[in-house]
Amino acid sequence: MEQPLSKKNLTEGVVWKKLLLFFLPIAAGTCIQQLYNAVDGLILGRFVGTIALAAVGGSSAQIINLLIGFFVAITAGASVVIAQVYGADRPRDVQLATGNAIAVFALLGVLLMGFGLAAAPDLLRLLQTPADTLEDAALYLRIYFLGVPFILILNMESNMLRAVGDSFSPFLFMVAGCVTNVLLDLLFVVVFGWGIVGVAVATVAAQVLNMGLLTWKLMNTKESYRLRLRELKLKGIYLKNMLRLGIPAGLQSSMYAVSNMIIQVGVNSLGTVVVASWAMTGKTDGIFWAVSNALGAAITSFVGQNLGAGRQDRVKDCVKQGMILSTVITLSLSGLIMLTGRPLLFILTKDQAVRDTTWLMMIYFVPWYFTWVVIEVLSAVLRGSGDAVRPVIITGLGICLMRAVWIATVFANVHTLFVLCLCYPISWTLTSAVMYLYYRKGSWRSLAGVIVDR
Repeated sequence: MEQPLSKKNLTEGVVWKKLLLFFLPIAAGTCIQQLYNAVDGLILGRFVGTIALAAVGGSSAQIINLLIGFFVAITAGASVVIAQVYGADRPRDVQLATGNAIAVFALLGVLLMGFGLAAAPDLLRLLQTPADTLEDAALYLRIYFLGVPFILILNMESNMLRAVGDSFSPFLFMVAGCVTNVLLDLLFVVVFGWGIVGVAVATVAAQVLNMGLLTWKLMNTKESYRLRLRELKLKGIYLKNMLRLGIPAGLQSSMYAVSNMIIQVGVNSLGTVVVASWAMTGKTDGIFWAVSNALGAAITSFVGQNLGAGRQDRVKDCVKQGMILSTVITLSLSGLIMLTGRPLLFILTKDQAVRDTTWLMMIYFVPWYFTWVVIEVLSAVLRGSGDAVRPVIITGLGICLMRAVWIATVFANVHTLFVLCLCYPISWTLTSAVMYLYYRKGSWRSLAGVIVDR
C-alpha cells in the first residue's frame, strides 16, 4: 500500500499566503538572474564593446529563445504531471515520473547540442545578422550549445522541485550559479581578456554547477521524488502525458520566439545601434518579465497540486488572488523601471546613441505592461488544469501571427522604430481580451483532474 506523501503542501492553508510564500523564492531567483544578465551586459558593453553586445544579445539570443526555449517550456509542461500526482498522494507515480522526466531531457539535450553546433552559422544568416557581428555571434552560440544538456536537465529538476512545493532549493542553487557566472565573467573577460569566448564559457560553467547542485539535492532527499538511477528510463504513460502537456507549452514558447525572430529581422534592418539597444532593453526591463513568469510558474504548480487533491475551490481563489498580486507587481515594477531606467543605462553602456535609443524603446513598451496580467495568470491556471492546446492557439493567433503580419505589412510600409515597437502593446491587448473570454466560457474545466491514470 502506498504511503502518503510528506508534502510541502499547497493544498491547505490560506490561499494568498501559500501562493505568496511559494512565489517569493521563484521571483527572487529570477530577479537575481536578471541582475546577472544586467551585469553580463555591463561587462560586454564596458569591456568588449557595442559589436560584442549586439552579437550576444541580437540574433543569437533569438535563436537561443527559439530552440532552447522550446525544450525548457516542455519541462514546465511536464512538471504539471508531477504536481498533479503529488497532490493526489501517489508516491510511486511521483518516483516513476521524475525518473522518466530526467531521462527524456538528458536525451533531448544531447540531440539539441549536436544540431546547434552544426547549424549555428546558417541560423544566424537566416536572420540576416549584421556582418560585423556574425563571426562573434556564431562563436558564442557554439560554445553555448555545449551546455544545452545541462540546461535542460537543470530546468527539469527545478520544475520538479517546484511541482512538489519546494521553490526555495531551486532559488538557492540559482543564486550559486549566478554568482559563479558573474565571477567567471570578470575573470575571463576583464582579467584574461577572452571577450565573447569568456562570456560563453562562464555561462556554461555556471549552468553545470547549477545542475550538479540540483541533482545532488534530488538524489539525497528522503521524499518520494528522490532521484534513483534505476528509474532513469522511458515509460509510456508518463512520457505520453508529459509530452501532451509539454509540447504545447514548447510550441507556445517557440511561437513567441519565431515572432520575435521576425521582429529581429526588422530590428537588424535598422542598424547595429538599434540591434544593441534592442538587446539592452532586455537588460533594463527583464526584471518585469522574470517576475511575471515566476508568478505564472507558481500558479501552475499551485493549480496542479490542488486539482490533483480535488480542491477546485482553492483554484478559484488562486485566480482571484493571482490577478490581484500580478496587477500590484506589474504596476509597481513598471513605475520602478521608468524611474531607474535612464540612470541604469549610463551604467550599462558608454554609447550615447545606444542609451538614447534604448530609453525610447522603454517609453514605447513599459506603460503597457499591465495588459499582460490577464495573459500570464489565466495561461498559468489553464496549464495547471491540463488544458494545454487552447491557450497556445489563442496566443499563437493573438500575439505571434499578429506580430508577423504587422511586420510584413505596416512596418514594411512605415519603416520606423515606433511602428516596429507598436505591435507589442497591440498584440498584448488583443490576446488578453480573447484569453479572458475563453476562461469565462469555462469549457477548460472539463479537462481538470489527475492526468496520469493508474
